[in-house]
Amino acid sequence: MLRRLVLALIASLSFDPAFAAEARYLGSYSWVSDNDLVGGLSGLELSEDGTQFVALSDRAHYFMGHLTRGKEGVVSAVSLDAAVALVSEDGGPLPRYSDDSEGIAIAKNGQAYVSFESNHRVAQLDLETGRLVDLPKHPDFASLQNNSSLEALAVDDVGTIYTLPERSGAVGRPFPLYRFMNGEWDNTWSIPRDQDTDFLPVGLDIGPDGRLYLLERWFMGLGFASRVRRFDLGPDGPENEVTLLRTLTATHDNLEGIAVWADDDGIRLTMVSDDNFRFFQRTEFVDYRVIE
Repeated sequence: MLRRLVLALIASLSFDPAFAAEARYLGSYSWVSDNDLVGGLSGLELSEDGTQFVALSDRAHYFMGHLTRGKEGVVSAVSLDAAVALVSEDGGPLPRYSDDSEGIAIAKNGQAYVSFESNHRVAQLDLETGRLVDLPKHPDFASLQNNSSLEALAVDDVGTIYTLPERSGAVGRPFPLYRFMNGEWDNTWSIPRDQDTDFLPVGLDIGPDGRLYLLERWFMGLGFASRVRRFDLGPDGPENEVTLLRTLTATHDNLEGIAVWADDDGIRLTMVSDDNFRFFQRTEFVDYRVIE
């Protein structure tokens, strides 16, 4: 009888998503660029092999380049190939309050998208010219909090776009997860928000495994704590939540962008920090590996 109880307990633990995986730290690299435009990095996309990047600044620019990876595939150098300004549909500069770019996502067909705060919206991006074409807005967007809205953005293999606001209005209230598909927004899905922490969404990606990866941060006065949660995308929304990573305060800088990719050993997480253009912060590339 006791043996059966023990075996049942082991079986229940082995299928509990909370014990399914964790992210192991591999290394970090601080990027100091000669280009004064580089900074405030809030979004990140990588090529399938993790060596080419598109990084989005929250000051209406994006940067394209190459990452050199050393031991265990950790970033060891950054080469900047291009810095491009975001421009409006007519090719002119973005108006004031319409230039707070936060999230970037690139679909399999190469179509890029950018999410914005202040003028809360998502736009298509031409990566060659920086030209933006706004998508239709969900009615909810008009009531989102200023400087706390569409920080995170992702797109899946079939072209569905995902975004969510940095704040949900109250601690414990789920974050609405908006999906753009078939030319319109759906807001029937959500992601749980803690009652006892203040982790807030800042980065989102769909991994090569088809799962949703959410990067969150918690400002704690002397620095930032970071967390990454992973979800399966079920028929009724995100499910099987797993916390892959939760750091102590000031382990890393202000991580805001996340790119999920894979090498021969499995899933990798590469994140980038927003230095807020402050001398005491840094632009940091951080690498983790998911251990199943």
